[in-house]
Amino acid sequence: MSRADQKERTRQTLVAESRRLFASRGYAAVGLAEIVRESGVTKGALYHHFAGGKTALFRAVLEEVQQEVAARVVAAAEVAGDPWQRLKAGCAAFVQASADPEVQRIMLIDGPAVLGWSEWRAIDEAASAAHLAQALAELVDGGVIPPQPVAPLTRLLSGAMNEAALWLARSTDPADLANTLAALSTLLEGLRREPAHGAARVSL
Repeated sequence: MSRADQKERTRQTLVAESRRLFASRGYAAVGLAEIVRESGVTKGALYHHFAGGKTALFRAVLEEVQQEVAARVVAAAEVAGDPWQRLKAGCAAFVQASADPEVQRIMLIDGPAVLGWSEWRAIDEAASAAHLAQALAELVDGGVIPPQPVAPLTRLLSGAMNEAALWLARSTDPADLANTLAALSTLLEGLRREPAHGAARVSL
C-alpha cells in the first residue's frame, strides 16, 4: 500500500469511527481521546488530517451524511416519470432518509448546533437543497407550477421537511412516517397550476 493510500485509509477510518460515535451518543458526549482510541491512530495523526480537531472531523462526517441523503434523493427522482413525479419522489425520499436516527442526530440535531446555522445551511445548500431548487425551477419553467421566485419556495419546503424529520425523531407511532409522507404529497399538490377547464388533475 502506498503512502497516499495509507493516509486516505487513516482518514476514512477516522471519519467512519467518528460517525459511529457521534450517531450513537451525540457530538458533545464524544471526546477526542475516544475517537483516536477507537480508530487505532494517534492524536497527532488525527490533527494531521483534521487540523480543526473534533469540529473539523464532525464537519467531514456531516458532509458525508448530507451527500448520502442527496444521493438517495437523486436516485429516487431518477426512476420516477415526469418532472412533477420526480419532485414528489425526491421529497419523499428525503423525508424517509431523514427518519433514520443516525441521519437525524448528525444532520438535523448536532449539525446546526456544532457548526452554527450559517455553515450548516451552506452544507445543506450544496447537497439536498440544491437538488430541490433545481427541480422546482424546472417545474416553474415548464409551467407546472405558477411563475414565482424559486429561492423562497425552496427554503419553505426544505424547512418543512426538516421539521417533519425532527418530529419523526421523537415519534413512537409507526404510522407517523406514512402519515407524514401523505401530508407531504398533499402539500406538494397544492403548488400545481389548476388544470385547464374540463381537464382532470391526476394525483398519486
